[in-house]
Amino acid sequence: MSESAESDQDYASQGGFPDFAVVDPSAGFGRFVATMRRLQDLAVSTAPDDAVWDDAADRAEALVTLLEKYPASQAVAPAGRAPSLPGMGSLLLPPWKITRFEADGVSMTGHFSRFHVGGNNAVHGGVLPLLFDWMFGMVVHAANRPISRTAFLHVDYRKVTPIDTPLLVHGRVDRAEGRKAFIGAQLTDTDGTVLAEAQGLMVKLLPGQP
Repeated sequence: MSESAESDQDYASQGGFPDFAVVDPSAGFGRFVATMRRLQDLAVSTAPDDAVWDDAADRAEALVTLLEKYPASQAVAPAGRAPSLPGMGSLLLPPWKITRFEADGVSMTGHFSRFHVGGNNAVHGGVLPLLFDWMFGMVVHAANRPISRTAFLHVDYRKVTPIDTPLLVHGRVDRAEGRKAFIGAQLTDTDGTVLAEAQGLMVKLLPGQP
Protein backbone atom coordinates (compact mmCIF):
# COMPACT_ATOMS: atom_id res chain seq x y z
CA MET A 1 0.00 0.00 0.00
CA SER A 2 1.34 3.46 -0.87
CA GLU A 3 1.91 6.20 1.68
CA SER A 4 -1.08 8.09 0.30
CA ALA A 5 -3.29 5.04 0.72
CA GLU A 6 -2.20 4.65 4.32
CA SER A 7 -2.82 8.32 5.14
CA ASP A 8 -6.11 8.73 3.25
CA GLN A 9 -9.04 6.88 4.86
CA ASP A 10 -11.12 7.37 1.71
CA TYR A 11 -8.45 5.99 -0.64
CA ALA A 12 -10.06 2.59 -1.14
CA SER A 13 -13.47 4.11 -1.92
CA GLN A 14 -12.29 6.67 -4.45
CA GLY A 15 -14.19 5.80 -7.57
CA GLY A 16 -14.64 2.26 -6.32
CA PHE A 17 -11.34 1.30 -7.94
CA PRO A 18 -10.34 -2.35 -7.50
CA ASP A 19 -6.90 -3.27 -6.19
CA PHE A 20 -4.77 -3.42 -9.33
CA ALA A 21 -1.97 -5.55 -7.93
CA VAL A 22 1.15 -6.00 -10.06
CA VAL A 23 1.42 -9.43 -11.67
CA ASP A 24 4.23 -11.46 -13.20
CA PRO A 25 2.37 -13.05 -16.11
CA SER A 26 3.13 -16.38 -17.68
CA ALA A 27 5.49 -16.67 -20.61
CA GLY A 28 2.49 -17.68 -22.69
CA PHE A 29 0.73 -14.38 -22.02
CA GLY A 30 3.87 -12.45 -22.93
CA ARG A 31 4.16 -14.38 -26.20
CA PHE A 32 0.47 -13.79 -26.91
CA VAL A 33 0.69 -10.01 -26.43
CA ALA A 34 3.87 -9.78 -28.53
CA THR A 35 2.22 -11.80 -31.30
CA MET A 36 -0.93 -9.67 -31.16
CA ARG A 37 1.17 -6.52 -31.50
CA ARG A 38 2.82 -7.99 -34.58
CA LEU A 39 -0.61 -8.92 -35.91
CA GLN A 40 -1.80 -5.34 -35.43
CA ASP A 41 1.12 -4.13 -37.55
CA LEU A 42 0.40 -6.70 -40.25
CA ALA A 43 -3.30 -5.86 -40.28
CA VAL A 44 -2.47 -2.33 -41.47
CA SER A 45 0.57 -3.09 -43.65
CA THR A 46 -0.31 -6.08 -45.84
CA ALA A 47 -2.47 -6.59 -48.93
CA PRO A 48 -3.01 -10.31 -49.62
CA ASP A 49 -5.73 -11.63 -51.92
CA ASP A 50 -9.30 -12.20 -50.75
CA ALA A 51 -8.74 -15.89 -49.99
CA VAL A 52 -5.97 -15.04 -47.51
CA TRP A 53 -8.14 -12.43 -45.81
CA ASP A 54 -10.93 -15.00 -45.49
CA ASP A 55 -8.47 -17.52 -44.00
CA ALA A 56 -7.12 -14.89 -41.59
CA ALA A 57 -10.66 -13.95 -40.52
CA ASP A 58 -11.49 -17.61 -39.86
CA ARG A 59 -8.40 -17.99 -37.67
CA ALA A 60 -9.13 -14.77 -35.79
CA GLU A 61 -12.70 -15.91 -35.15
CA ALA A 62 -11.40 -19.22 -33.83
CA LEU A 63 -9.15 -17.36 -31.41
CA VAL A 64 -12.08 -15.25 -30.23
CA THR A 65 -14.08 -18.41 -29.63
CA LEU A 66 -11.22 -19.83 -27.56
CA LEU A 67 -10.65 -16.79 -25.35
CA GLU A 68 -14.21 -15.57 -24.79
CA LYS A 69 -14.77 -18.58 -22.54
CA TYR A 70 -12.57 -16.98 -19.89
CA PRO A 71 -13.95 -13.51 -19.03
CA ALA A 72 -12.19 -11.64 -16.20
CA SER A 73 -12.48 -8.28 -14.48
CA GLN A 74 -9.81 -5.58 -14.81
CA ALA A 75 -8.36 -6.55 -11.46
CA VAL A 76 -7.98 -10.19 -12.53
CA ALA A 77 -6.95 -10.04 -16.19
CA PRO A 78 -3.15 -9.60 -16.49
CA ALA A 79 -3.40 -6.93 -19.22
CA GLY A 80 -2.40 -3.54 -17.83
CA ARG A 81 -0.96 -5.03 -14.63
CA ALA A 82 2.34 -6.42 -15.93
CA PRO A 83 5.12 -3.80 -15.76
CA SER A 84 7.61 -6.44 -16.93
CA LEU A 85 5.97 -6.34 -20.37
CA PRO A 86 5.90 -3.52 -22.93
CA GLY A 87 2.77 -1.42 -22.48
CA MET A 88 2.09 -3.16 -19.15
CA GLY A 89 0.80 -6.10 -21.22
CA SER A 90 -2.10 -4.01 -22.55
CA LEU A 91 -2.70 -3.79 -26.30
CA LEU A 92 -4.31 -0.39 -25.77
CA LEU A 93 -0.98 1.08 -24.69
CA PRO A 94 2.02 1.46 -27.01
CA PRO A 95 4.85 -1.02 -26.37
CA TRP A 96 6.90 1.08 -23.96
CA LYS A 97 8.59 0.02 -20.73
CA ILE A 98 9.05 1.95 -17.49
CA THR A 99 12.75 2.53 -16.80
CA ARG A 100 12.48 4.91 -13.85
CA PHE A 101 9.71 5.13 -11.27
CA GLU A 102 10.54 7.63 -8.54
CA ALA A 103 8.67 10.30 -6.60
CA ASP A 104 10.45 13.05 -8.55
CA GLY A 105 9.68 11.60 -11.96
CA VAL A 106 8.96 8.65 -14.23
CA SER A 107 10.76 7.68 -17.44
CA MET A 108 9.85 5.22 -20.18
CA THR A 109 11.59 4.01 -23.32
CA GLY A 110 10.06 2.46 -26.40
CA HIS A 111 9.09 2.95 -30.00
CA PHE A 112 6.08 3.21 -32.25
CA SER A 113 5.36 0.85 -35.13
CA ARG A 114 3.33 0.70 -38.35
CA PHE A 115 0.13 0.19 -36.35
CA HIS A 116 0.56 3.71 -34.92
CA VAL A 117 1.03 5.50 -38.26
CA GLY A 118 -1.26 8.38 -39.12
CA GLY A 119 0.29 9.04 -42.51
CA ASN A 120 3.62 9.09 -44.34
CA ASN A 121 5.29 6.88 -41.69
CA ALA A 122 4.69 9.45 -38.94
CA VAL A 123 3.02 8.54 -35.65
CA HIS A 124 -0.67 9.49 -35.60
CA GLY A 125 -1.18 12.68 -33.61
CA GLY A 126 -3.82 11.00 -31.45
CA VAL A 127 -1.41 8.34 -30.22
CA LEU A 128 0.82 10.80 -28.37
CA PRO A 129 -1.89 12.01 -25.94
CA LEU A 130 -2.48 8.34 -25.09
CA LEU A 131 1.21 7.91 -24.25
CA PHE A 132 1.27 11.10 -22.20
CA ASP A 133 -1.94 10.24 -20.34
CA TRP A 134 -0.46 6.89 -19.36
CA MET A 135 2.68 8.72 -18.23
CA PHE A 136 0.61 11.15 -16.14
CA GLY A 137 -1.04 8.26 -14.32
CA MET A 138 2.33 6.68 -13.58
CA VAL A 139 3.71 10.02 -12.36
CA VAL A 140 0.80 10.46 -9.93
CA HIS A 141 1.25 6.93 -8.63
CA ALA A 142 5.03 7.25 -8.25
CA ALA A 143 4.62 10.54 -6.38
CA ASN A 144 2.30 8.81 -3.89
CA ARG A 145 -0.58 11.03 -4.92
CA PRO A 146 -4.13 9.71 -4.36
CA ILE A 147 -6.14 8.06 -7.15
CA SER A 148 -6.77 10.80 -9.73
CA ARG A 149 -8.42 11.43 -13.08
CA THR A 150 -7.18 13.53 -15.98
CA ALA A 151 -8.88 16.94 -15.95
CA PHE A 152 -7.05 18.28 -18.97
CA LEU A 153 -4.18 17.27 -21.23
CA HIS A 154 -2.47 19.67 -23.63
CA VAL A 155 0.08 18.48 -26.22
CA ASP A 156 2.48 20.62 -28.23
CA TYR A 157 3.80 18.80 -31.29
CA ARG A 158 7.35 20.05 -31.89
CA LYS A 159 8.52 17.66 -34.60
CA VAL A 160 7.20 14.66 -36.50
CA THR A 161 7.44 11.54 -34.35
CA PRO A 162 8.92 8.66 -36.37
CA ILE A 163 8.13 4.96 -36.17
CA ASP A 164 10.65 2.14 -35.62
CA THR A 165 12.97 4.55 -33.77
CA PRO A 166 14.04 4.34 -30.09
CA LEU A 167 12.42 7.16 -28.12
CA LEU A 168 12.17 8.36 -24.52
CA VAL A 169 9.47 10.07 -22.47
CA HIS A 170 9.84 11.61 -19.02
CA GLY A 171 7.24 13.14 -16.74
CA ARG A 172 7.09 14.72 -13.29
CA VAL A 173 4.80 16.66 -10.96
CA ASP A 174 5.46 20.34 -11.61
CA ARG A 175 3.35 21.49 -8.65
CA ALA A 176 0.52 20.31 -6.43
CA GLU A 177 -2.39 22.30 -5.02
CA GLY A 178 -4.68 20.31 -2.77
CA ARG A 179 -6.54 17.79 -4.94
CA LYS A 180 -4.75 19.04 -8.05
CA ALA A 181 -1.43 17.83 -9.46
CA PHE A 182 -0.01 19.67 -12.47
CA ILE A 183 2.10 17.32 -14.59
CA GLY A 184 4.66 18.04 -17.31
CA ALA A 185 6.23 15.59 -19.75
CA GLN A 186 8.52 15.49 -22.79
CA LEU A 187 8.94 13.00 -25.62
CA THR A 188 12.44 12.98 -27.14
CA ASP A 189 14.65 10.95 -29.43
CA THR A 190 17.87 9.42 -28.12
CA ASP A 191 19.79 12.60 -29.02
CA GLY A 192 17.54 14.66 -26.77
CA THR A 193 15.59 16.37 -29.55
CA VAL A 194 12.13 17.24 -28.23
CA LEU A 195 9.38 15.75 -30.41
CA ALA A 196 6.41 16.67 -28.24
CA GLU A 197 5.63 18.21 -24.86
CA ALA A 198 2.58 17.85 -22.67
CA GLN A 199 1.04 19.55 -19.68
CA GLY A 200 -1.85 18.11 -17.73
CA LEU A 201 -3.95 18.39 -14.62
CA MET A 202 -4.70 15.32 -12.52
CA VAL A 203 -7.43 15.75 -9.88
CA LYS A 204 -7.87 13.53 -6.85
CA LEU A 205 -11.15 11.63 -6.89
CA LEU A 206 -13.62 12.16 -4.09
CA PRO A 207 -15.23 9.15 -2.41
CA GLY A 208 -17.68 7.52 -4.80
CA GLN A 209 -16.53 9.37 -7.91
CA PRO A 210 -16.07 7.07 -10.94
